Amino acid sequence: MGAIEVRGLRKTFRRRMRRDTIAVAGVDLDVPTGVVYGFLGPNGSGKTTTIRCLLGLVRPDAGECRILGTDAQTHLSRVVGRVGSIVETPTFFAGFSGRRNLELLAEAGGFSRRAADPVLERVGLASRADDRVRTYSLGMKQRLGLAAALLKDPEVLILDEPANGLDPAGLKEVRDLLRSLADDGRTVFLSSHLLGEVQAICDSVAILARGRCIAEGPVREVLSVRGGNAFVVRAPKVRDAKRVLDGAGFPATSRGDRSLRVMAPADQAGAITRALAEAGIYLTELRQDEVSLEAVFLELTGEPE
Repeated sequence: MGAIEVRGLRKTFRRRMRRDTIAVAGVDLDVPTGVVYGFLGPNGSGKTTTIRCLLGLVRPDAGECRILGTDAQTHLSRVVGRVGSIVETPTFFAGFSGRRNLELLAEAGGFSRRAADPVLERVGLASRADDRVRTYSLGMKQRLGLAAALLKDPEVLILDEPANGLDPAGLKEVRDLLRSLADDGRTVFLSSHLLGEVQAICDSVAILARGRCIAEGPVREVLSVRGGNAFVVRAPKVRDAKRVLDGAGFPATSRGDRSLRVMAPADQAGAITRALAEAGIYLTELRQDEVSLEAVFLELTGEPE
């Protein structure tokens, strides 16, 4: 049993004066236990609607959402104490301190106010815990939201853009925190537009487009859709180099920066060099192409690079 399972999820928002909006059009997800799972997609792809269905905030038209083996639409109360979440921008009492906000949330949840201090420390807000929330930056408010999600010591965290507004140092701290939570056996379900951060932290990802899941699996497998092994080749005569490599059985495409992307297994660097040298073309650069999650995302979703 996985931490989160979604089957055939569909949701259409009915509009009186406008065309109905199909937000989710049959999404299937399998989120294993104890991983950081990236949930990606362009704006309007259905990410937040899926998260709201998981948390019982929106009723789907069809399909099933299960958290920790429990139907989230009918019996969420059985597991809600084991689930922490951030949905969009967290809201707090601006005139109260960060600590006071968390103490009130702890009391409302039926557990000790003392739970506030450890989570404030964990998200890096201990030194500002007694300052009013109205003085917090956007990044600090996001950290406070993450602290609120951690109050229950949850087994599953469902986070919608938790790194919004963080500076580079804050991004690293949150990345390390989320990674440590998964290493402790928790499951982190992470929606984010920061694809470099997702690639750095996530074990598995799902990519949504137009309400459908178009790729899902371990990050390494999803990256492989970019075309497998490839090299970046730079040489003085790019057009001649392309002609020679195509003729030698190494398909090459222009990268637009006077270099080529050459399809070849990792052990064929010598063969590429030899083919060009025999034609009187001498390399200025030869390296393996690093496939990024951003490139795969743009390719799969049809977004312009």
